[in-house]
Amino acid sequence: MTQSPPEAPNGTAPSNVTTGRRVREALLKTTETVLRPLVIRSLLAWERLESGVSYNPTSRDIQRDPYPTYERLRRKDPVHRMRLVDAWAITQHQDIDAMLRDSRRFSNGGRDYGYVDYVSLLDMDPPDHTRLRSLVVKAFTPRAVAQLAPSIQKTCDELLDDVEDTTRFDLIEALAFPLPVIVIAEMLGVPPADRDRFKTWSQDAALSVEPALNPGQVRRVQRAFGNLREYLNGLIERFQRDPQDNMISALVAVEEAGDRLTREELLMTLMLLLVAGHETTRNLIGNGMLALLRNPDQLQRLRDHPELMESAVHELLRYDAPVQLDSRVVREDLEIGGKRIRKGQRVIGLIGAANRDPEAFARPNLLDIGRGDKTHLSFGRGIHFCLGSPLALLEGRIAFATLLRRFSSIRLAAEPEHLDVVVLRGLRELWIDVERTADA
Repeated sequence: MTQSPPEAPNGTAPSNVTTGRRVREALLKTTETVLRPLVIRSLLAWERLESGVSYNPTSRDIQRDPYPTYERLRRKDPVHRMRLVDAWAITQHQDIDAMLRDSRRFSNGGRDYGYVDYVSLLDMDPPDHTRLRSLVVKAFTPRAVAQLAPSIQKTCDELLDDVEDTTRFDLIEALAFPLPVIVIAEMLGVPPADRDRFKTWSQDAALSVEPALNPGQVRRVQRAFGNLREYLNGLIERFQRDPQDNMISALVAVEEAGDRLTREELLMTLMLLLVAGHETTRNLIGNGMLALLRNPDQLQRLRDHPELMESAVHELLRYDAPVQLDSRVVREDLEIGGKRIRKGQRVIGLIGAANRDPEAFARPNLLDIGRGDKTHLSFGRGIHFCLGSPLALLEGRIAFATLLRRFSSIRLAAEPEHLDVVVLRGLRELWIDVERTADA
C-alpha cells in the first residue's frame, strides 16, 4: 500500500522544494554544530604553537575569570596574533593607553554592525567626532551631573525600600540594573509610566556592543532599536514643541558656531547615552559588590572609612572592569612590542589585562580600596574617554554608600553566573543575604 505524504499545516502536501529546503537547513545546522568546535580548536592550537598561549574570548572559562589568561598572554605574548579572528590582542597597560590616545594611527570608524543602521560617537573619528562631541558635552557637564545626586539618592532608597521585607534578594534585579536605567530615563525626560518598557529596550539594545550575536540576539537588538527610535522620535517632537528641563530639550537646543545636531545624530546620541549609560554602571555595581564580598577585609575597611568611597569606586573599576576590551583599526603599517601590524588590521586592547598589569599597578591582583590610583583604563583614554564617567562614578558612590548604610551585614548567598558576553563583563544575578541596620 502506498503511503500518502504528510499534510502541511494548511492541509496541503508539502512540496519537494519545501522538503528539500528543510533537509538542507537541517544538514547545514548539523554540519555547523559538528564542525564549528573543531575549527575553533584547530585555530586555538595554531595560536598555541605560534606563541605558547591562546585566547578565546567566547569561552565560558574566560567569562567566569579572564585574569589568569590575561596574565599568561602578558607574560608569554603581550602582542598576540589571534587566529580565531583576524586581529591582534594587546595586554600591556602602556600599549593600550598609547593606542587609545592615538586617533591619528588608530581608527574607531568604519564599524559595520550589519544588522542595525547605527553610527554613534563611538564609531567616529575626527572631524565628525570632534564636532558632535563638542555639541553633546554641553548638555553633560560635571556640574549638571552633580545636581543629580539628590534624585539618584532618592531612587536608590526607593529601590531598596522595595526589598524591605526580605533578608535575601538579587542585587542586580533590585538595584544594579534599574538604578542607572531610571537615572538616564529621568535625564532624558522619559515619563515614569514608560520606564518598564524602556528598561527592556535598553537591556536588549546594549547587546549591540558585542561582536558576535546569535540570530535570537540579533532580532532582540533590531526590535529594541526600532522601538527606541520610534519612541525617542516622539519625545524629541514633544520637547521641540514644549521644552522641559531634561537632556533631550538641551540637546535639541544645543548649538555651537551655528551648527546643530541633525535628527539622525540626535537619535544616535540618545541611544548611545542610553546603552553606554546603563549597562556599564550596572556592571560596576554588580562586579564591585562581588569583589567586596570576596574580600571582606576591604568591605569592612570601607564601612570603617567611608571617606575612601571615591578611591574604592575607582579601585573596583580597575579590579574587575565593566568593559573588558576596546578595539581599533590600524590606519598605517606600524610596530607594537616588536610585532609588525599591517594597515587595515584590527588591534584589540584588553582593558581588563591592562588594569592588572604589574608594570602599572603594584600587587595588581590585590583589591585595595585605598590605592587611590586613577590610571586604570576602564573609562578609556583620548578622544573617546567615557563622556558619562562623572555620572557612573556618582551612581557608584551613592549605591555602595547606601548599601553599607542600610545593611549592617551583606553576605554572598549563592555563587553568581556571569553573562555570556565578550566586550562587557557583568553578572546575571547576585543573590545576597542581608541584615538591616537598626536605625536605617
